[in-house]
Amino acid sequence: MRAVVVNAAGESPVCGEFSEVPVPSGREPLSLVGAGLHNVVRGMASGGHYGRRMDYPVILGIDAVARTGDGRLVYTGYARPPFGTMAERLIAPHQVELPAGADPLMVAAGMNPALSGWVVLESRRTEVGALGTVLVLGATGMSGSLAVQGALALGADRVIAAGRDPEALERLRDAGATTVTLAQDSPDALEKVLADVVAETPPTLVLDYLWGPIAEAAFSALIQAGEADTAYVQIGSLAGLNASVPAELLRSRRIQISGSGAGSVSFEDMFAQAPEVMARFADGSLHMPYTAFPLSRIDEAWAHTGRSRAVVVPD
Repeated sequence: MRAVVVNAAGESPVCGEFSEVPVPSGREPLSLVGAGLHNVVRGMASGGHYGRRMDYPVILGIDAVARTGDGRLVYTGYARPPFGTMAERLIAPHQVELPAGADPLMVAAGMNPALSGWVVLESRRTEVGALGTVLVLGATGMSGSLAVQGALALGADRVIAAGRDPEALERLRDAGATTVTLAQDSPDALEKVLADVVAETPPTLVLDYLWGPIAEAAFSALIQAGEADTAYVQIGSLAGLNASVPAELLRSRRIQISGSGAGSVSFEDMFAQAPEVMARFADGSLHMPYTAFPLSRIDEAWAHTGRSRAVVVPD
């Protein structure tokens, strides 16, 4: 069957022939509709993703929307290596049927980045009963933008969106978020701009897609903020792999610092949230721009950048 294949760590993917996926007794293969080319997929192709070691060659793809033999559309994923989801046919352990009105390619593009924030938001809301004020660091990236949209959809009292892209910040402001521009280069300037915005309403939940010096500036800003129980959740590390946590922060306020990602959240827990997240894509509460590329044009999909997610579709 035709599939997107990586033959060695760090090599660019190619479209080629791969052995058919083994079909367990009583199952039937699914037909690909669309598979998102997510950052985690790129990380796995490079061999450097923290959550999964790869033996090559492998078919790329971690999740997808596929069609069953009787014509139903399902969100599926986490196939057993070396079989990924960017193939004409796939078998995966988890399947959730798409709701009426959901754009299947938007679901393919958006579910993985949306779940990164939604799982944390829904867990926090269940735990404490309300989200309060949510601060999203890295809000102009795809995952961060969906986290802002998710916090608004789940009824947060206030959502603070912090990022660098002015156009993306404007869209989030129009959606109802308070926005902060992280264009400052010096640590002191970053700390001041974050301190000014959190002083008004200290965040009860921080979703951090950046880490590194941005996290350190946020820690300093939280020291100056008013009293609040704060859950600080590290999800991404686009700004750096390491950040120093000041002792004063841990002693001066009630704060819990944790991470969310592969290994700390089970596939089962993520898929349990999938129906609600897909319903939000269907009703417009969540939106994700995408650009579709057939399997044979994986080189163009791999090079794609900008404000839309590449989605691989059948030829």
